[in-house]
Amino acid sequence: MSIYLTIQVATFIVQKILLDDVGLRYICATAERFFAVGRVLATMVGSLVEQPSPRLLKHIIRCYLRLSDNARACEALRNCLPDMLRDATFSNCLRDDPTTKRWLQQLLHNVTAGNRVAAFQGGGLDHMLAN
Repeated sequence: MSIYLTIQVATFIVQKILLDDVGLRYICATAERFFAVGRVLATMVGSLVEQPSPRLLKHIIRCYLRLSDNARACEALRNCLPDMLRDATFSNCLRDDPTTKRWLQQLLHNVTAGNRVAAFQGGGLDHMLAN
């Protein structure tokens, strides 16, 4: 099994964990867990610039989207979501995948909308780091 396939399988497993409510709560229960997962996902996003993979990008975006379902994680994502997901870096990679494009748009909306809600409520990254 190639290292690249191993990375895809590992990302798929993380995605499955995050899709489960218990898994999402577990990963988001502490800042250390959240940021550990976030660092790995961000590293993989960076590697996709050199070697694009629509399939791996799909799993990564789905992981971030699911993390954005947690209010504290969503607020933290506004500071740690890779810029490459915010700009047009992967537009060619997503060109033929309307589902992943829609997930990315939803993720960006969640993070942006989360900024307004957190600012209103006074929550945010500091709150997450306190746990």
